Amino acid sequence: MAGEIVVLVTVESHEEGEKIADHLVAERLAACVNILGPIRSVYRWEGAVRRDTEHLLIIKSTRRCYADLEARVRQLHSYQIPEVIALSIDVGSATYLSWLRASTS
Repeated sequence: MAGEIVVLVTVESHEEGEKIADHLVAERLAACVNILGPIRSVYRWEGAVRRDTEHLLIIKSTRRCYADLEARVRQLHSYQIPEVIALSIDVGSATYLSWLRASTS
């Protein structure tokens, strides 16, 4: 089960999240995308502390798809430097992970 990942991406709006999610799933780069929010983000940008309302994408995918997934997010995303962070799935339901792999092949 070492090949499955969860990718976190923040976006400016629900609409932007829907657009990115639709492309990733349709192109089989992700099995599923959850869109959470609004969330409040506090971060440093260009020397100042910023506070913004964003939405969080929780993307289920595989390591095999990661490079193409990241490139596609960068292409579709409105931010100059989008957050794209992949976390390994160490354990999970065998049937769910099997579906995830089948949905991204």
